[in-house]
Amino acid sequence: MPKKDLLLVNREISWLSFNHRVLQEAADPEVPIVERLKFLGIFSNNLDEFFRVRVATLRRLINVGKGVKKILGENPRKVLEKIQRIVIAYQNQFDQIYSQIRKELEVEGISILNETQLSESQKQYLRKYYNDNIALYTAPIMLSRIKIFPQLTDQSIYLAVKLYNSDNPENKEFAIVEIPTRYFPRFIELPVSAKGKQAIILLDDVIRFCLDDIFALFDYDAFEAYTIKITRDAELDVDNDISESLIEKIAKGVQNRKKAEAVRFVYDSTIPADLLSFIVNGLELDEKDYVYPGSRYHNFKDFMSFPCFNRKVLVNEPLSPVPVPFLDNSRTLMEVMAQRDFILHYPYHSFHYYLRLLREAALDPNVKSIFITLYRVGTESRVIHALINAAQNGKKVTALIELRARFDEQANIHWSRQMQDAGVNVIFGIPGLKVHSKMTLITRKEGKRLVKYATISTGNFHEGNANLYTDVNLFTVNSKITNEVQNLFTFLEQNYKSFTFKHLLVSPVNMRKKLYALIDNEIRNARAGKKAYLLCKINNLVDEGVISKLYQASQAGVKIKLIVRSICSLVPGIPGISENIEIYSIVDRFLEHSRIFIFGNNGNELCYISSADWMTRNLDHRVEVAVPILDKKLVEELKMVVEFALTDNVKSRIINQTQNNVFKPREGKAPFRSQLELYSYYRQKAE
Repeated sequence: MPKKDLLLVNREISWLSFNHRVLQEAADPEVPIVERLKFLGIFSNNLDEFFRVRVATLRRLINVGKGVKKILGENPRKVLEKIQRIVIAYQNQFDQIYSQIRKELEVEGISILNETQLSESQKQYLRKYYNDNIALYTAPIMLSRIKIFPQLTDQSIYLAVKLYNSDNPENKEFAIVEIPTRYFPRFIELPVSAKGKQAIILLDDVIRFCLDDIFALFDYDAFEAYTIKITRDAELDVDNDISESLIEKIAKGVQNRKKAEAVRFVYDSTIPADLLSFIVNGLELDEKDYVYPGSRYHNFKDFMSFPCFNRKVLVNEPLSPVPVPFLDNSRTLMEVMAQRDFILHYPYHSFHYYLRLLREAALDPNVKSIFITLYRVGTESRVIHALINAAQNGKKVTALIELRARFDEQANIHWSRQMQDAGVNVIFGIPGLKVHSKMTLITRKEGKRLVKYATISTGNFHEGNANLYTDVNLFTVNSKITNEVQNLFTFLEQNYKSFTFKHLLVSPVNMRKKLYALIDNEIRNARAGKKAYLLCKINNLVDEGVISKLYQASQAGVKIKLIVRSICSLVPGIPGISENIEIYSIVDRFLEHSRIFIFGNNGNELCYISSADWMTRNLDHRVEVAVPILDKKLVEELKMVVEFALTDNVKSRIINQTQNNVFKPREGKAPFRSQLELYSYYRQKAE
């Protein structure tokens, strides 16, 4: 089937459908209340990033002019119009869900109050709190008295204020006040009432309540305030100026985000027309394309930190990581790795074991070198501290750190400098290719030989993410794997050297070609009447070449079952094209992040785990790795992980052409929630 005839779902529309699945979790009454608020926060944060990256890209494409529709498949302006319609519809749902959650909080004895609902004692408390803490951090700008409109900062929220005299409303001025969320929590807990009720007020409303103090110098007695927020283009344009180091370019690009082009302006839909018009004109925005009506509050990402008042019923029951007895009972992890391959599955297992491996390597006098790729690291990274400790103990430590990891550039710059100061050899990858693979290689002298210990993961070496993202990490000393990992590190360090990879699938070297070959093998088996299937768990499926190959496989009779968390451009279940393809998506308390590929191979299953999604950027423009799982017991375990996801009938949605996120029917079966079932499985295995 020629690519131009492919049946595809637009990737932006598919992404919005994924974010709708997040919104569904916020609406689910079975989810604890504070967790539902967190899902509202995730939805909001996701949408901000979508505008900062994807919508910004579409706007740039409009400016390119001719030929864009041929590349994109659709007119970018029409896609933007669809996006606006969908986003506004979702915002309406969002507001309804938030209103319902507030009612349910009231039943629990928790009120979210605004500035008009305060008791006298609460007013006194907030007035003092404001004057003692916040007053020095509120700096209003009188818009009517300045010549140049202020540059509003991305990700900040502001109050647009209308000041006037109640006896003469035409005597008015406009101002803006930034909400100081960088210095104060978004939620201020009020003293418990005499009836034992708990109450919260948003920082926005504390500012509203104190507007008369803020503008006391001016001769006005009436104030109206409406939240506004601007979202700016977040893409970094790193040029090829060789006189400027890459680290300086990235640092400059991060700073430039603050003044990048606006891609969205959101406002409280109750704002007066004169105030809205004044601000939109001041920002020089096209109201049709850039301006979105919203609710009273913006930056709901802050709701990810909503307090739970130490009440267990309001949050999920904690699932503490399951111990791994054979690791807990070992003297060192490298001793275990020397005997067997094993996999850790986060967050069901603790990331502590990986940190323990790094610490052991840092102290072991026989360890000679450590190589690692770092894409995202924590704000306080114990991984980095272990690497610094290893360098201080005389090991050769080489860290390839990707400075262009979107939204983590600043942390990566900070840590790269810390490591360089400690003697770590820090390298910044390959021009034109993001290094997205997740690998560690430890070389240890044992007798007269050097033994290589490797870990290859589907996710970042990031302690925070390991508590929230489902990822699998392979620990191995198998020389078929470790030798090729060493070759890949050599290539990353010395780009002029090239290698052939027999076992690893490496982007952009051979991964696309080998994926096609693996799918072609299933096609041949199906045509020969043999059992042929593909099971895959992945985050995004967008690449047209892979989709075309999967359509070919379906038409040949290959049974394909996919778990795709986020964007999916393939349309399953179309007669004559994809009737042998089923696709599901799971959104639950953990973010599904692991990539697992299983090919039937005529009864001798081949299994890979990977850092790569099936997107063009991952296959052609990044350094990615897929590693074969050579231990058959581990293949069975990973197959079980995928099959649990396919069996899920609680949090699983059917992916189809309409993108309507229908939940998978139970068909009379008992509820099966894959994440909780996996946790129970690992618990039983440990016991």
